[in-house]
Amino acid sequence: MTYVVEPQAVTALSINGSTDTFPVRRVYCVGRNYAAHAREMGFDPDREPPFFFCKPADAVISVAYYQPLELPYPAETSNYHYEIELVVAIGKAGRDIPLEQANDYVYGYAVGLDMTRRDLQMKMREMGRPWEIGKRSMPRLRSVHCTQPARLATLTRPLCGCRSMGRTSNAAISTN
Repeated sequence: MTYVVEPQAVTALSINGSTDTFPVRRVYCVGRNYAAHAREMGFDPDREPPFFFCKPADAVISVAYYQPLELPYPAETSNYHYEIELVVAIGKAGRDIPLEQANDYVYGYAVGLDMTRRDLQMKMREMGRPWEIGKRSMPRLRSVHCTQPARLATLTRPLCGCRSMGRTSNAAISTN
C-alpha cells in the first residue's frame, strides 16, 4: 500500500540503559488530581472528581538521559505554565484489570513536563470551548527516558531546576 502523504513517524520514548525505544500510541491524562492545583484553577476538589482526557502521541517528545531541554517560549501567550508529571508506560493490552494485577501491565515510568499556555486555556474555558489551544504549543509534553521498574532508584538530588509541588501520595487517585 502507498500513502498519498507521508505518514508521521511513530513517537517513541528512549529507554534507560537500552538502545530500544518504547512506542507511544496514546497519552491518557488525569485532570484535577491534586487538590491544591484544582483550587488554583478555581474548582472544589471535594465536589468535583478528577477527570480523564487524551493527548495525541505527537505531543510527546523524548529527551535523552541527562540531555538539556531547550524549550522556546511559545507565541500568543504571556502566561506559560509547567507541570511535572508522572508518566506510566503501559506495556501490554488489558481490560477490566483487577487492582492487584495492575502493576503487571506497567512497562516503566518516566518524568513528563506538561507545558500550558494558561491564559489561552482559561479564555477558552470561559467561552465554554475546548481548551486544546492552551495545551497545543508544540512541544507540550516532554518526557525524559523511560525507566523499567527493576531499574528504579531513589533520587538524591533533582535532575533539573524544577521541583514538584505535590506528592503522589496526595493525588486524588491512588498511584499504588
